[in-house]
Order: sequence, then C-alpha cells, then structure tokens
Amino acid sequence: MEGKAMPQEESVLRLGRDEALEAARLWQECGDAREFACRVLGGVMNALMDSEAQQMCGASRNERSDGRENSRNGYRPRSLKTAVGDVELEIPKLRHGTYYPEGMLARWSRVDTSVAAIVQEMYVCGVSTRKVERVASRLGISSLSSSEVSSLCSDLDAEVAEFRRRDLSGTPCCYLWLDATYMSCRVGSSVVSQGVVTAIGLGADGRKHFLGCDVVDTESEDSWAAFC
Repeated sequence: MEGKAMPQEESVLRLGRDEALEAARLWQECGDAREFACRVLGGVMNALMDSEAQQMCGASRNERSDGRENSRNGYRPRSLKTAVGDVELEIPKLRHGTYYPEGMLARWSRVDTSVAAIVQEMYVCGVSTRKVERVASRLGISSLSSSEVSSLCSDLDAEVAEFRRRDLSGTPCCYLWLDATYMSCRVGSSVVSQGVVTAIGLGADGRKHFLGCDVVDTESEDSWAAFC
C-alpha cells in the first residue's frame, strides 16, 4: 500500500548527517531552547545576507571572476531584537556602495507589536521603566534600555494627543454623559490615584461616541470646567 504524500503545510526540514550533528552540537552548547532558537535564526539570517551580498558583487567572496561588480569589505555587527530574543548579526559591508537588509530586519524585528504592546500595557499600569527593562530581559530582550522603553511609551502620548485634537464638528450629540473613574497612574517616579474623566455622547444616529478623556487630581468644579 502506497503511503500518501505529506501535505505541504506538514512537511519538515530534513537534515543531512553533518547538519544534524552540527545542530546537536549547537543544542549542547546552548543553555535553553530560546538561546538555541536565537543561534539558529542568527545563522540563517547571516547566511541569507551573505547570499544577497554575493549577488550584488557578482561573485562569491574571494572568488576571481570577470563578472565581479563589487567586492566585500568585512562586516558590521548588529544586535536584533526578535520574537525569540536578541540575535547577533553580521551585516556584510561592500567596498563600493552600501548593503542594508532593511526588509529582512523589519520582518524579524520584534520590538514591533508584541513587545510594544507588553511594554505599553505595563507602562499604563504604572510599572516603572526600570522594571519594564528587567521584564524584557527575562523575555530574552537584554538590550532594551530604559530610554527605549520611554521611547516606546511616548508613542502612546502622541496617539492620545492626536485623538484629543480630532475634529468633532461632524459628530452632533443629543445627550452627554460625564463620568470619572479613579485609577492608579504614574506621575513622575510615583504611582498615585487619579481621576480619569470621560465624556460619551449619544449621536443623532442613535450610536454612542467616545468624545474625550482627561486625567485630574480630583473631581472639582474647576477640573470639570477645564475638561468640558
């Protein structure tokens, strides 16, 4: 009875004897699966960059060829934050012009949606940038500095500011609800309880619209007047 062909999505990479031995050696060197994944991903990405640089030069490294259009000039190190942790890369340098694998780095870079979401969520919950840095280190992102954490979180401020400046002239409301909820917020280096005031309007279309929000020390006539 003939076996059925394995579906493409279930196919696996089959290693030769030498590759399998190399993978086993690498596994023994690594402390855990995360480090192993980083080493493997780094090796694959470095090999791909070498191949792209070779194509740009028209010949492999140290190869004598009449079709050579450029030559290699060493490497520049780069640490890339990815979904499995920090990956150490060696980006090829060319004698003439530049080579930069922007598409590859953008695809595998991890301080994108996943880490940014975690960092921003912790920031909103009042976790200090130093503690965020330590948590990132446990996730394998050892080079995420406090300044980078602050930079990621500053994107939230920009989004909120843009939301609050948006034009509401095309959103007439028949009813308006004002409310305040007290939450723990970070103010400087401290976490304090502050009121988050919100405004929700009922539009002529029968739908509710979130109109705006602000943070106040306490509910008072002055704070509500400033918000409204």
